[in-house]
Amino acid sequence: MKLAVVGGGSTYTPELIDGFARLRDTLPVEELVLVDPDAHRLELVGGLARRIFAKQGHPGRIVTTSDIDAGVADADAVLLQLRVGGQAARNQDETWPLECGCVGQETTGAGGLAKALRTVPVVLDIAERVRRTNPNAWIIDFTNPVGIVTRALLQAGHKAVGLCNVAIGFQRKFAALLDVTPGEVHLDHVGLNHLSWELGVRLGGPEGENVLPRLIAEHGDAIADDLHMPRAIVDRLGVVPSYYLRYFYAHDEVVRELGTKPSRAAEVAAMEKELLAMYGDPALDEKPALLAKRGGAFYSEAAVDLAASLLGGGGSAVQVVNTYNKGTLPFLPDDAVIEVQAKVDGTGATPLAVPELDPLHSGLIANVTAYEDLALQAALRGGRDRVFKALLAHPLIGQFEYAEALTDKLIAHNREHLAWA
Repeated sequence: MKLAVVGGGSTYTPELIDGFARLRDTLPVEELVLVDPDAHRLELVGGLARRIFAKQGHPGRIVTTSDIDAGVADADAVLLQLRVGGQAARNQDETWPLECGCVGQETTGAGGLAKALRTVPVVLDIAERVRRTNPNAWIIDFTNPVGIVTRALLQAGHKAVGLCNVAIGFQRKFAALLDVTPGEVHLDHVGLNHLSWELGVRLGGPEGENVLPRLIAEHGDAIADDLHMPRAIVDRLGVVPSYYLRYFYAHDEVVRELGTKPSRAAEVAAMEKELLAMYGDPALDEKPALLAKRGGAFYSEAAVDLAASLLGGGGSAVQVVNTYNKGTLPFLPDDAVIEVQAKVDGTGATPLAVPELDPLHSGLIANVTAYEDLALQAALRGGRDRVFKALLAHPLIGQFEYAEALTDKLIAHNREHLAWA
């Protein structure tokens, strides 16, 4: 089995490598190719990756290359974890929206749209290269904004599934609070990527007892702390929102906070510099503890599980993924991309039935889905008017004056990445 990781020079990658090494019985990788245009980062990350495999006795071969075509050739699955423009572009995404009093964030709002515009054309080009070398290869997208990128891939006819670590993070936290194994916890996880709610927490499977009310009653303070939301709000909602919902539920408070501290991109850039120095140490043969602060917790377990299921291995039959709606949420088009529990096998992902949604949830999902549709059109076809309409449709913006100003700022900060600008 051959896997390729595009964006393999990411400081995330040792987390992924550690998962491949520990879970080799689930996903027996014979060749792993790390693809990245940054030769220096690739050398550092590739060296550590080989040492992790060696320490854990993994017999697979790790190859590094800057040649996308060579890297993805004959791969059974290709994982996408790229960041067009790097942390410098992310830093801009997180700062210029604040000038208009709007949230600056890399996956939602104006910053999220900027990332989508930079990313979708690049991802589609890579996917076409994959299709030319192996039309049967699966593409697993971890590149943000996952929902928009996955929809672009699916609409272009690629065999693609989107992946996020939010759900597996909740599963692990809830399992620890309940003192059970993660495999015993099934989430009624419903929504879009970075716009989701845990409507139920069931023990033993989809039909198991819903212990979410007990979790909130007994552990509400800990859950609220993780979400950076007041305990009273969690109690009133009666469900657990993704921590990304804070950008919607406490927008103005978040804007004030973001204006008083360095951007997350600046923090991550400093962390990456330190991590890369560690990766260059020939004595290091395991992922360093600092990597846990970088983000992407449990990404490796989720990625291995998904790849194993798609490739006919020993992955879980049911997983939270991003895929076509196909009538699951009746108020959305069938070709909208949603994030829910799905049956995953060699044919792809088939969403499971979900609980009926309260209008509090369905209304916001419908609104953001409409934005994502406009965002994808802007990413595929370009043009100032399409960017403006996407921003106007976003519930975190929604005002003519803001949308006009943000459109100008977005284009000015991203001109080098926008062929039409």
